[in-house]
Amino acid sequence: MKPTFRPNVRKRKKTHGFRVRMRSKGGQKVIKSRRQKGRKRLAV
Repeated sequence: MKPTFRPNVRKRKKTHGFRVRMRSKGGQKVIKSRRQKGRKRLAV
């Protein structure tokens, strides 16, 4: 069996990065709630 997690920085940023989050209303909501919770890292 192959490993299920194959790290790739570019793909990670493209799918879960800050700019991608800010693109949609839902993503903005994610960032907003993470800010309210006081997360050290808002996005990848």
